[in-house]
Amino acid sequence: MEKPLSRDEKVRVLIAEDQALIRDGIATLLAQQNNDFEILPGAADGEQAIEFARRYRPDIILMDLQMPRVDGIAATRRILRELPRTHVIVLTTFETNDLIFEAVSAGAKAYLLKDTRIDEIAATIRAVMNGQSGLSPGVAARILDEFKRLRGPRASAKLPVRDGLTARENEILTLIVAGKSNTEIGEELHLAEGTVKNYVSAILEKCQVKNRTELAIKAISY
Repeated sequence: MEKPLSRDEKVRVLIAEDQALIRDGIATLLAQQNNDFEILPGAADGEQAIEFARRYRPDIILMDLQMPRVDGIAATRRILRELPRTHVIVLTTFETNDLIFEAVSAGAKAYLLKDTRIDEIAATIRAVMNGQSGLSPGVAARILDEFKRLRGPRASAKLPVRDGLTARENEILTLIVAGKSNTEIGEELHLAEGTVKNYVSAILEKCQVKNRTELAIKAISY
């Protein structure tokens, strides 16, 4: 988990938004938030977001989804392949399950709507920079529901093995993503429920997440 920001450390923020009025408005309001943020030149489309990410190496990108040339999801994938230390927060007017799922699967750490208050956007940026989840419980639940709907109850069997977990822990992680309870996991693997609980606690610690929902989101986004 990343260390908390020091008081003197500013977060470098790039705003990717094709509507200049919205882009400039967010930039102005963020710049007024306790002097926490350094606002980089804004990108007017996905292609420019990729170019500016390479040039300025932002800590955070506020990414619109519907943009010319390259959309926000494709831009997110390309940026994070090259710049894994950059974090993407989606900021959009759309909240359909499939878009939320695609954005998080592409690597976005949070999903916000454009009517979100600026102090909430700032708080989400700080949370993501401190290694915390920027997904509300409601959004996280919708992502898991969409994952199960699109890929079916056996989809989790296709999860890649996570480095640092034992074979048994990876097996249990697969069942967590499938939505199984500790009791159900124990029955399927012939383990005592208390043993499963201990495994789950170890997996949460190794994956640096606080709960099963965050764990499942991290697993399907891996």
